[in-house]
Amino acid sequence: MTAPARLADIATQAGVSEATVSRVLNGRPGVAATTRQSVLAALDVLGYERPVRLRLRSAGLVGLITPGLDNPIFPALAQVVGQALTRQGYTPVLATQTPGGSTEDELTEMLVERGVSGIIFVSGLHADTTADMDRYDRLRAKGVPFVLVDGFAPGVRAPFISADDRGAMRLAVTHLASLGHTRIGLAVGPRRFVPVLRKIEGFRLALQEQLGIPPESSAELIEHSLYTLEGGQAAAATLMDRGCTAVVCASDMMALGAIRAARHRGLEVPDDISVVGFDDSPLIAFTDPPLTTVRKPVQAMGQASVRALLEETGDSHSASAPDRPRAPVHSEFVFMPELVVRGSTASAPGGRPGETPRP
Repeated sequence: MTAPARLADIATQAGVSEATVSRVLNGRPGVAATTRQSVLAALDVLGYERPVRLRLRSAGLVGLITPGLDNPIFPALAQVVGQALTRQGYTPVLATQTPGGSTEDELTEMLVERGVSGIIFVSGLHADTTADMDRYDRLRAKGVPFVLVDGFAPGVRAPFISADDRGAMRLAVTHLASLGHTRIGLAVGPRRFVPVLRKIEGFRLALQEQLGIPPESSAELIEHSLYTLEGGQAAAATLMDRGCTAVVCASDMMALGAIRAARHRGLEVPDDISVVGFDDSPLIAFTDPPLTTVRKPVQAMGQASVRALLEETGDSHSASAPDRPRAPVHSEFVFMPELVVRGSTASAPGGRPGETPRP
């Protein structure tokens, strides 16, 4: 890469002029400390080595514990968190749970032994209503700050970062009802997880609001399975057997499984059945058909998790919003998803476009 192109890339990443980048790289005065840090962080994010005189000692290690990386939404979130940590001078350490591999507790112990400055847990045991939450009290007693993403446990003293799962389901159901669907199913994960319970609550409320279906009559429209392509295929097949003309899935991977289930029956998506996903994972816009989905606000959630951790560590002066008040330890920050309409949803078979059924 030529020097001008490199300067341009760094300037774009840091949001400054090429002249400013040049001054920082050459150690010249006249650059604000925050701007200088942005340029150095841009070097790190783009994979360039810092000039020797500008290499700073890391502010510390921060662990990021995620489930397996099969679901592309987890690598996407890890990238956002990693970049945000790097901009603040920290070194991110990704620890991934895999079937038959290290457990969350084992990964936590490993990170604590290495003296991490904090830990961000994504979709961990804090989201499991059957798990023992004392593990987080023990971690706090060791003086390790942490933030919990996707899942809320009222007894745990920590900041929580969540997507609005209830609101996400209302977006999906409202969209499908506006297309004339009156038999809408929900394919979700195991019922013990907080995001699942919230999605069910939002789904039932939306059915009542849009279609006049009372919550006690919606049980057969909800099918629990695994957050995998195969899980979505099995759940969707059951819902189609129950007469559903549209299926809302709790992940994009499940939605791809629902499309496969439809095709195995010789059905066309969206002509015969509509499918809505959840996450808006990378590349999901390029499936066949392009998937209508509820976009999870990964960028905002990832940045907020880092900001919350910095506040917990007392390093909030280096956060991007220095005037933001310190959050109480029990705070849950909830981010609203966005409906992205593509090619996997259409008018209900035999229905009229734009018709919203009413009781």
